[in-house]
Amino acid sequence: MTGRPVLELLLGDVVRLRRSHPCGGATWLVDRLGADIGLRCQTCSRHVLLERRALESRFAGFVERGDPAISAAAGLAAARPGPTPAA
Repeated sequence: MTGRPVLELLLGDVVRLRRSHPCGGATWLVDRLGADIGLRCQTCSRHVLLERRALESRFAGFVERGDPAISAAAGLAAARPGPTPAA
């Protein structure tokens, strides 16, 4: 381990990366969290998946922070087991 802090992302965060998208957009909406981070360009709506490490190296800053309650609810929904089929 390198000892560097992990970038704390929330669903709904709007982030700026070091280079702009080919469409000219500079801001991205975080819409998926995990080993891969899902980002949606705010200008053209293109969706990309980046490995967390790649995102951390390209990250320039937060434009807007998402709601922690949304991320917490999404985490609980993912951890909650689905309905069991009736026997």
